Amino acid sequence: MRITPIVIALLLTAIIPDVDASVQSSTNVAVIAEQSKVAIRPEDLPEPVKSTLSGAYAEWKVTSAYLVTRDDNSQYYEVNIKRAEETSTLNLDKYGKKID
Repeated sequence: MRITPIVIALLLTAIIPDVDASVQSSTNVAVIAEQSKVAIRPEDLPEPVKSTLSGAYAEWKVTSAYLVTRDDNSQYYEVNIKRAEETSTLNLDKYGKKID
């Protein structure tokens, strides 16, 4: 009977370091994919972006806009638009061109 608690304690001691290592590695992956996203007012969008929106998307209303900065310091504007019940998200560079 006294052997069972000792065996259980040894098994738990062997398992715990592996759990900590897996949690730490998944945390590192999340940090790599991080981006900065700052809300901006639609009227503060650059003129080329406003021009694109008033041209090809004239029937759409801007519901929100964000300036997104990637890890490599490149930036683009994420613009959420709505027309009736339909919604869409556009990613535009500072020149108003669509990007992926």
